[in-house]
Amino acid sequence: MTEEIPVSFKCRDADLVGIVHRPGRPAKRGVLIVVGGPQYRTGSHRQFLLLARALAENGIAAMRFDYRGLGDSGGTFAGFENIDDDIRAAADAFTAALPEIQEIVLWGLCDAASAILFYAHADRRIAGSVLLNPWVRSESGYAKTQLRHYYLSRIFSRALWGKILRGRFDLTGSAGSLMGTVKAAHAESGADTAARNPLADRMADGLEKFAQPVLLIMSGNDLTAREFDDAVKASPRWRRLVAAHRLTRRDMPAADHTFSRRAWRDEVATLTIDWVDTLGS
Repeated sequence: MTEEIPVSFKCRDADLVGIVHRPGRPAKRGVLIVVGGPQYRTGSHRQFLLLARALAENGIAAMRFDYRGLGDSGGTFAGFENIDDDIRAAADAFTAALPEIQEIVLWGLCDAASAILFYAHADRRIAGSVLLNPWVRSESGYAKTQLRHYYLSRIFSRALWGKILRGRFDLTGSAGSLMGTVKAAHAESGADTAARNPLADRMADGLEKFAQPVLLIMSGNDLTAREFDDAVKASPRWRRLVAAHRLTRRDMPAADHTFSRRAWRDEVATLTIDWVDTLGS
């Protein structure tokens, strides 16, 4: 029988809280769920809670927690770029609660995936990382992604043209929005998008230093995922890193950013469990 254990622990001067999910038998490997969004430890559509329970039911320990300034944890929210101390404190609390754990897999969606790339290489306990729709947001990068993957598809949308013909579409407002996007997309023209993006560059630094396996899960119906793909295509360095044999990619073409449907959340859980089970085998 699985067990859910509340834990509290310190991160600098702040009191943090989390839930450890103990499987029915001792597990040497555990998954530490890093929240993103920012959200708290339950997750959108209860995804983090349901994932942790699924992991424990399949013999994999799990922990989800609120980092500083979120949910029930104290302290000041400093943004996803500054939670290395929170992740380390949570990993310490995880292994203190379940001393049998020898390896930790980090799991994160959106900017939590980015935060994991900053941190993972610096902790020898980390045996792998699961990254979902990583956040590489820049103003020009997102604008270009909107033009490629949103506005272009809208032009050929029968529903859009139906609204226009019925006079139910704000042409003036939409044209203004489009022109603003075009302006943002070309604000930094002539240079490599990834090279201009300090966030993407820092993420690449972390991935380059991380020698362990990585599972990349990407949604098909998500502009954040498309912006990441566009940044990868624009950067020889990123293309090399993503093509590395230690990185496994799984695409979910119909899924949105937060995997809002139960079938999508179940698929993410299955992909995670199957991949974690392969580590060390």
